Amino acid sequence: MTTTTTQDEVHAGSGWRANLEIIAIGLGALMAALAQTLVLPVLPTISRDIGASTTEAQWLLTSTLLVGAAAVPVIGRLADMYGRRLMLIVALGALLVGSVIDALTDDIRVMILGRAITGLSSAAIPLGISLLSAVLPEARKGSAVALVSAMLGVGGALGLPLAGIVAEHFDYHALYWIGAVGALASIALVLAVVGNPRGERPGAIDVPGIVLLVGGLVCLVLPLSQGSSWGWGSFATIGLLVASVVLLALLVVVEKRSPDPLVDMRALSNPPVAITNVASIFVGFALFASFVGTANYVQAPEATGYGFGSSVLVAGLCLMPSGILMLLLAPVAARLMAAWGPGKVLFAGGLIIAAGLVVRIVLTDSLWQIILGSTIVGAGTGIAYASLPSLINVHTPDADLAAANGINTLARSLGSTLASAVGGSLLAAITVTVGGAALPSLGGYQILFTICAVAATLAALAGLVVSSPKLATHDREDVLAPV
Repeated sequence: MTTTTTQDEVHAGSGWRANLEIIAIGLGALMAALAQTLVLPVLPTISRDIGASTTEAQWLLTSTLLVGAAAVPVIGRLADMYGRRLMLIVALGALLVGSVIDALTDDIRVMILGRAITGLSSAAIPLGISLLSAVLPEARKGSAVALVSAMLGVGGALGLPLAGIVAEHFDYHALYWIGAVGALASIALVLAVVGNPRGERPGAIDVPGIVLLVGGLVCLVLPLSQGSSWGWGSFATIGLLVASVVLLALLVVVEKRSPDPLVDMRALSNPPVAITNVASIFVGFALFASFVGTANYVQAPEATGYGFGSSVLVAGLCLMPSGILMLLLAPVAARLMAAWGPGKVLFAGGLIIAAGLVVRIVLTDSLWQIILGSTIVGAGTGIAYASLPSLINVHTPDADLAAANGINTLARSLGSTLASAVGGSLLAAITVTVGGAALPSLGGYQILFTICAVAATLAALAGLVVSSPKLATHDREDVLAPV
C-alpha cells in the first residue's frame, strides 16, 4: 500500500534525510544518463561478437533514443496525475528490466528490445528534478536540482571512460549489469527514503494528445538519427520530417481544445518557458558535439594532421574531467542562482561553453589542449544545465512540474540528436584521405565547433532575455514561487 506524506512531513526532512533523498534520486538519474552512452564505444565489439550488421548495431542506440523521446513527456504528465515517486520507480524499473534482458542475450533483436525498454528510463532525470522540488527543504532544493540536472551531461562524460575500461578488461555484457545493479539500488533507496508528496494533478489521460505527440516525435527523431545512412534527400527522410511537422501542428490544435491536455500549450508558450526550452536545445547541441568531437578526434590517426591515435579508453578519459566538474559545480551554480537568478547563470554558462569551444578551435597541437577545451565546455555545461530546470520551475505551476521538466529534458535530448545529425553530415562531407580512407578533416571539426560556439552564445543570450523582469508579467501568481 502506498504511503502518502503530507507537505509538512515531506519538508520536515533535513540533514541526513535530505542527503539520502538526493543520493537516491541522483543515483537513478546518473544510471539513466549512463544507459544512453555506455554502449556507444562498444558497438563495433557487439557487432563483431554476435554477427550483427552495422545498421542492426546502430539500432541499439536508435531504439533507446526513440522510446525516450516519446516516453519522457508522457511519463511526466502521468507523474503529475498519479504521483512522481511512482513514475520514477516505473522509469527505473524499465532500466532494470531492459538491462537484465540485454545482459542475458546474444540475440541482436532481443538486445534491441531490451534497449528500447531501457529508453523509458530517460524520464528519470525530469522526474527526479520535480520530485526533489517537492520533498526537499527549501534550503536544499537549488543545489539538489542543479546536481540532478547535471547528470544528463555527467552520464555522457563518465560513460565513455567507463565503457572503455570495461571493453578492455571485461565482456561488454558487464555494461548492462552495471545498469541493472545501479537501477535496483536506486529503486530500493527511493522506496526507503524518498517521500511521496500529495498534490497530483487531476484529470483524464489525453489519448489523442499521446498519439499525436508520440507520432510527431518518432517522425522527427528517426530521420535525424538515420538520415546519414538513408540519405538526407531520400523519400523516407523527407517524408518523416514532413509527417512530424503535420502531427505536431495537429497536436497544438488538439491540445488547445482539450480539457485535460497532455501538453499545456498555454504554459509551454509562456515566454520564459519557451525561451528556456529553446536555450536547452542549443546547450544540448553544443555539449553533444563536443563529446563526439573529443572522443572521435583523439582516436583519429596522427596522419590526419590533428589526431593522436588514442584508444577508446584514452578518448574517454579525456572527457572525465568535464564530467567531474559538472558534479562539483552544481552547488556552486545553486549559490550563483541565489545571488544572480537562473537567467544570468544560464548567460554565464553559455559564454563559458563558447569559450571552451574557441579553445578547441584554436589549440590543436597537444592532448592537454584538447582536454582543457573539453573541460571548459563541461564546466559551462554544468552551470547552464543547473539553471535550466530552475527557470522551468520558477515559471511553472507546481501541479505541472513533472510534465514541464519532461519537455525541457526532451529539448536537451533533441539538441543532442540534432548535433549528431548535423555533426555526422558535416564531418562526412569535409574529409582528408589517409591510407585510401576518407576521414574527417581538422577543418571539419573546426567548423563544427564554430557552429557549437554560436549555439552556446545564443543560449547565453536567451538567459539574458529570460532574466528580464518584463517577462515575469506573463506568469500567474502561483507560478512565481521560488525554487
